[in-house]
This record gives sequence, C-alpha cells and structure tokens, in this order.
Amino acid sequence: MIKQLGRYEMLSELGQGAMGVVYKARDPLIDRVVAIKTINLGLALDEKEEYEGRFYQEARAAGRLNHPNIVTIYDVGKSGNIAFIAMEFLQGSELRDLLREERSMPVSQIIEIVAQVAEGLSYAHQHGIVHRDIKPSNIMLVRDGRIKITDFGIARMPSSAVHTQTGMVLGSPKYMSPEQVLGKEIDRRSDIFSLGVMLYEMLTGTSPFVGENVNAIMYQTLNLVPPAPGTLNPDVPDMLNFIVAKALAKGVEDRYQNALDLAKDLRACRDTLPSQERKAQPVPAEKTRLNGLAIADQAEEVAPSTLGLSRSFDSSEATLRLAALTADPSDLDELSKTLKVARSQTRPLVDDRPREEESAGKFKLLVLGLVVLVLAVMFFLH
Repeated sequence: MIKQLGRYEMLSELGQGAMGVVYKARDPLIDRVVAIKTINLGLALDEKEEYEGRFYQEARAAGRLNHPNIVTIYDVGKSGNIAFIAMEFLQGSELRDLLREERSMPVSQIIEIVAQVAEGLSYAHQHGIVHRDIKPSNIMLVRDGRIKITDFGIARMPSSAVHTQTGMVLGSPKYMSPEQVLGKEIDRRSDIFSLGVMLYEMLTGTSPFVGENVNAIMYQTLNLVPPAPGTLNPDVPDMLNFIVAKALAKGVEDRYQNALDLAKDLRACRDTLPSQERKAQPVPAEKTRLNGLAIADQAEEVAPSTLGLSRSFDSSEATLRLAALTADPSDLDELSKTLKVARSQTRPLVDDRPREEESAGKFKLLVLGLVVLVLAVMFFLH
C-alpha cells in the first residue's frame, strides 16, 4: 500500500475500482480524515489521456458543487504516475450493498432516499452538470441519515475538456436512459430516468430491464414497459406507481422535466402513507402540491411514450392521475386539454361510490318528500 501521496498520509485501503484504488487518509495540515481516490497513469498514451481527462473532470464537476447530498471535493493533485482526488470521507454503506443483502426497506425509507438523490441531482443540473451514471453503487447512505451522490467521473459539463462523441455510450446498461442507449445527446432528464430505474429496483427487488447480456438489456430499455411496481409489491401506493411511470417515460418530453419536481412529488406521496409507515423513517414534514406537472406548460400533443404500454402505467395518464389527487379542477381541465387525455381516465384513483350512493339517497328523499307534499295538497283540496 502507498504510504504517502502529496501531503496526505495513507491510513488504509477502502476499495479498488476500474481505474485505481481508494484510500482512507489523513491531511496533516488540518488533521482531517479524507478519502483519496487515485488513478494509475502508467498506461498506454491514448488510455492515459482519456482516463486522466475523466479523472480531472470528476474533480472539476464535483468540486464546484456544494450540496448536502453531493460528496465534497477538497483537493486534487498528482504524484509521479498517480493522480488523486482528496474528498469527504463518508462513513456508511453503498446503496448497492443494501440491495444485494435483499433486505426489504419500508416504502417511506425508499422514498426519502430517492428524494434526497433527486434534490442533489437538481442542484448539479442547475449548475450545468449531468451525472450520467446514477446507480446504487454511486449512492452512499451516511450514518447520520444523509444520502450522498458520488463518482462524477463521466459527468458532462458545459465547459468540459473531455468531449464525448455522439454515438459513444457511457454508463451502466441497467440504468441507462433510452437516449443514452442510442448514443444521443443527453441532458438532466437522462439522470431522472436512471433514478427512476433505481427507484423501481428498490421498490420491487428487481430491475425493470433484465436481459442475458448488454444488448438484451438495451433492447428492453428501448422497447419494454415493465409492470407497475405495485403489482410486485403490494405496499406501493397508486400515487407512487404513477410517479415511477413518469420518471421512466421513454420520451424525454413525457418524463419529469427536472429532478426537484420528482423530489417534491415523492415527498407529497410520502405524506399520504399511513402514519405508522411514515414513522418508520423520520423525515421533516413538507406539505406541497404535486410539482410533476411541468409538462402542462407545453401546449403540444404528447404521443404514446412506449410500446405496449398498459393504460394504468402510461406517463400522460400518470400525470393526470397525479393531478387528480391535488390539483384544482380548473388546472386539471387545462392539463387534460394539453395532454388530450379525457378527465374520466383519472377516476379509478378516487372511489366515487360513496358520493354516488349519498347523492342517490338524497334524491330518493327528495322524491319521497315531493310525493308527501302532493298528497297533502290533494287532501286539503278535497
């Protein structure tokens, strides 16, 4: 094990990645424990340039972000053939490890984890950074309950020195967006799709897109519509089914347009859970109307977003059903016109039978009253 890198004293090895080793280290200047991520530059020239470029891009990408849900970068340097990044030392577990243990998490805890990731992504997107590799191994659950996004190694920045050519696919196949699979230009909505895949996996214990090889997974990402999470996990409420549907819409215009809207919808969904379920994962109370309705501002026809899509899991219909839970009637009418989906399709979310029975009962009483009144008048006339 390396003993020293720059001024940093290596304490132990934390793990190994594709490009280098991650160490626990000490910064003697301020007596702070840090994590040191390294890359060995003793490679062929073309590989060296690519990996070193990505490595420094990660430092620049995460280094310009200051958010409680994004790992903090302290320093970047080079020692001989080893480049390194000094970053916040996180004590906790990777989300990937928890999923591998196949431990069933309460729905409220899943919502809180994904909402925090969405808030961190929203902040990164506001600063022009798209992560492009959101997956459980890049999400850390810290001991104080916070969630941290890590590994911005293939992030895209507006001023990036490492330019990815259109047609080059980067990322993890299971979590790629359709546009990423096709090698198209991507934006913040690709991260939202990847986060939707992760949310689906956490809720159901299985990935929405499964195949024997990379090509099969990519084909499913482009063509397959997975069953709603609630069909695999009865604890998933209808509202969460529709949120997942909107995050996983194949078309970018049908998807959530920003991650903060997704976070707010998730928290609104959490507030509808039974009180016992909400107590399973303490979170700050937040009352808000659903914000995933941003696409209503776009007065253009939304085409069917996926092949073989179940009507109960359609992204446009999901938007209307979400709106039916909280939006004003006037807003719902306007949204229905925009998406060209009849308002009647939102009715299955709300059980109107009690209201109908109550109305029928009132009508019967009214008719009976009129009959009695008519009989009374006839009696007095005679």
